[in-house]
Amino acid sequence: MSPEELRAFCLSFNEAVEDFPFAPEISVFKVLGKVFALSWIDARPLKVNLKCDPEDAVRLRDEYPELIIPGYHMNKRHWNTVRLDGGLPDRLVRELIEDSYDLVVAGLPRAVRLRLDRP
Repeated sequence: MSPEELRAFCLSFNEAVEDFPFAPEISVFKVLGKVFALSWIDARPLKVNLKCDPEDAVRLRDEYPELIIPGYHMNKRHWNTVRLDGGLPDRLVRELIEDSYDLVVAGLPRAVRLRLDRP
C-alpha cells in the first residue's frame, strides 16, 4: 500500500479527516475527533499505527512478528504498528484499518454510531 492509497482509504470512511497535530510529517486520521490511524506518511518503509482488540493485537504480532509490532508511542495493549512495505496482503491491511475505525466508532455514543451507519 502506498502513502496515497493509505490516505485515500483512511479518508473513505464516514466523517474521517486527516489532521497534523504533532508535526507536518505525521498524518493523524480521526473520526469525530478520535484517532483511528496515525502514520509517518513519508517514512520508508511506510508504517501505520492502528487500534486493535487486545487479543487480536497479540495474535497478529505472533503471526507477523517482522511486520506487526506493539504500537510505537501508543498504548501497547490496544495499538499495533503495521509495516506497509508489501509483506502483508493489501486485503489484510484494509481489514486492520477498518477494524481500527470500527473500534473507535464503537466507543462513540449510540446516536452518533447510527448516524455514521456503524451500529
